[in-house]
Amino acid sequence: MAILCPKSNSECYGVKELTLLSDISTLLMKSRKIQDEIHPVLKRLCEETGLESAFLTLLNRNSSQISIEVAYGLSPGQQSKGRYKIGEGIIGRVVETARPIMIPELSKSRLFLNRTGRHIADDGRELSFICIPILIEGVVTGTLSVTRKYHETISPEEDFRLLSIVGSMIVQSIRERQDQLEELENLKRENINLHQQINKGFIGPKNIIGNSGKMQDVFNLINMVAKANTTVLIRGESGCGKELVADSIHYSSNRANKPFIKVNCSALPDSLIESELFGHEKGAFTGADSMKKGRFELANGGTIFLDEIGDLPLTTQVKILRILQERELERLGGTKTIKVDLRVVCATNRNLEKAIEEGDFREDLFYRINVFPIFIPPLRERRNDIPILVDHFIEKFNKQNGTKVKRITTSAINMLMVYSWPGNIRELENVIERACLITQDNVIHSYHLPPTLQTADSSNTTATGGMMFVVENIERQLIIESLISTHGNISKSAEQLRITDRMLGTRIKKYNIEVWRYKI
Repeated sequence: MAILCPKSNSECYGVKELTLLSDISTLLMKSRKIQDEIHPVLKRLCEETGLESAFLTLLNRNSSQISIEVAYGLSPGQQSKGRYKIGEGIIGRVVETARPIMIPELSKSRLFLNRTGRHIADDGRELSFICIPILIEGVVTGTLSVTRKYHETISPEEDFRLLSIVGSMIVQSIRERQDQLEELENLKRENINLHQQINKGFIGPKNIIGNSGKMQDVFNLINMVAKANTTVLIRGESGCGKELVADSIHYSSNRANKPFIKVNCSALPDSLIESELFGHEKGAFTGADSMKKGRFELANGGTIFLDEIGDLPLTTQVKILRILQERELERLGGTKTIKVDLRVVCATNRNLEKAIEEGDFREDLFYRINVFPIFIPPLRERRNDIPILVDHFIEKFNKQNGTKVKRITTSAINMLMVYSWPGNIRELENVIERACLITQDNVIHSYHLPPTLQTADSSNTTATGGMMFVVENIERQLIIESLISTHGNISKSAEQLRITDRMLGTRIKKYNIEVWRYKI
């Protein structure tokens, strides 16, 4: 039989609390993995006490970074955004001072950074926030935080007491997880050092940006083949940087001071391609008023780069076989055999194996050029390179266009990280150049990115409830964000939203927005 509280005529809070703590103790004894242990604890804590969310952060003692490790009530996307420095925001301040912080109304706190995007409840009500430090032998290891809908009659002291008890119960699990994370980081660092020793200090070409594992593999292949005269076939989707790899191979080779001739095979018309590649003698055909050296002859002593070799006509493919095998050619209309000393680097975005099956590419030519293949991964398979590529492009366009962009926001980076990038690095470069030109505050925000990036998948905001429901929620959210930034000043918010004070007032009344909450 439930014990009723004389104040609320409902089940006694003290009895519920004891029952909850007993259940949590049972959960902690069932598993030794932090995800299996802590997530059910946070879930039970929220369900039994009416909390909106609960999450645990851990401090990385090597990097001094704080990140959300386990959460309930936050989406994976929101959880991934929860990263802080010591002293930064409420969580960073708790870690720095080792003292808890209780915020009755989040919107009124200047410390609250809203990294996870949860400053109000789903129904628009204000949230209260409590954050306590997790101490191990007197040293802060992380924090335990909860949010609940603000209510004047609910005392935060009760939540604080319960949270402190739960925090002390999960200390052992946190200690083990922190040790695991730091051990994993040490192993990664040792792995990088070993790779550097194997590569004898080779870090990567100066003209290519990337530090992901897949790009390190590409850099290793470039390092292996650069000094040799081996024919190289660079494969990858359009826009992924095949030409940059060809540049790196040539300028890292013993032929770096010799000619580097580039040929875009798909750009040359069929009627002129043989003349461009092999040259011609005077009078070889109508319009041949003088002798002309071909690209192969001009590359003598150096390197020739045949870009999009998969688009060469079959008749031309036959004649290239001789150059690859014997390193000799004849100009159109000529009979003299010309010896050339050159290295051949090819690139294509086509599936050559399929082209061979369809009769569009010669099998013997494929085996001649496929001596040392290098595959360039598409950008969607090396998303870790996106942040440093973005920084590089911002710096590039600041110099090129005279812009003064200083940074890109976390929300914009998150959108870039989840997009599929069918156009690869070339598409990313165009997106950043556009954003640098249209920003007015020297910061690239998410709304500066093209509409193609601002999808439900990229922002993890798949909508339900019909179009009008979604539109009204967006409108309400825009108004609240504007009121927060202007500290509840309706005139400034109306100006910021580019509507009249009267229109804004009507919408504030429609959505039941309490403006006084945002006045600080």
